[in-house]
Amino acid sequence: MFWILGWIVFGFLVGLIARALIPGEQAMGCMRTILLGIAGSFVGGAIGYLLQGGSLIQSSGWIGSVVGAVILLALSARRGKFID
Repeated sequence: MFWILGWIVFGFLVGLIARALIPGEQAMGCMRTILLGIAGSFVGGAIGYLLQGGSLIQSSGWIGSVVGAVILLALSARRGKFID
């Protein structure tokens, strides 16, 4: 049960960092910020897989998670979603 709470807190912090790194105002609430951070962790893990190997479906550490979340946020900004 505590691992779920850990994922939520981790996702929220990573999502906040990613939102701070991308300029502009993002129209995202807490839930989307949490999901951005969690999804960014898996995107960072996939990038780590491409660079180092290992398991394709894996989470990554703080830096990889933030990089993945920034990539996801930049892609959504390019599509015109979440950023005003």
